[in-house]
Amino acid sequence: MSTLFYEKRLVPAERTRLLDSIVERAGDRSEGPPVVVFDLDGTLMDNRPRVVAILHELAEEWRRKHPEVAPLLERAAPEGIVYGFQENLRRLGVLDESLHLHAFEFWKARFFNDPHIRHDIEVPGASQYARDCHAAGATLVYLTGRDLPNMALGSFASLRDLGFPIGVIGTELVVKPRFEMPDTEFKRSVAPELARIGRVIAVFDNEAANCNLLLACHPRAAAVFLDTQCAPDPPPLDPHVQVIHTFEREP
Repeated sequence: MSTLFYEKRLVPAERTRLLDSIVERAGDRSEGPPVVVFDLDGTLMDNRPRVVAILHELAEEWRRKHPEVAPLLERAAPEGIVYGFQENLRRLGVLDESLHLHAFEFWKARFFNDPHIRHDIEVPGASQYARDCHAAGATLVYLTGRDLPNMALGSFASLRDLGFPIGVIGTELVVKPRFEMPDTEFKRSVAPELARIGRVIAVFDNEAANCNLLLACHPRAAAVFLDTQCAPDPPPLDPHVQVIHTFEREP
């Protein structure tokens, strides 16, 4: 799939060298405890199956009220999901704008709450890579725009169930204090505080703005952009940010 940053993606050999070099740095404590920062949605976790599950639930609700639309929603599959929910409706053939508002509220009430997080899957290679960084000696900070009241428990359970280190020494889950706080504003406020944990050696995020601000705050860190899905109209990436789309590594 072509993306705005597709041409910047590292080839497999380069991606492997980058990821392995971060694991190697995770074992070096000469300048303080090493810290690796991971975003969740679109970085470690693929939330497209969550969107599909919600669309299928909506199809069930609409089976009687909108029988002509329900089969369109039932066709939803993860590989066809894009960033904007209403764009997904259009791509599925739901063109009646009068239905979009209800569908959006249906999606919002489920997507940003604990129960549906269980549908997420890992970005290929992500859980093994997180385990390798942790085993090498890094503290893992899962720095996410998910919020404390509605998504913290589901996020913890999802990390556990997908095999990521969590709930053990050397791991932290850091979430927004409230839903309404913009993600970038939250991460900008938290970024300097990461130094309290140790020396940030790497940051991974699927939003260009977040990669840029984390790198600006921790210029010695390796900054890695996950080219999966991102918000529309992203800013240009800092030239020092490297681009990958998977955590898979060559043998």
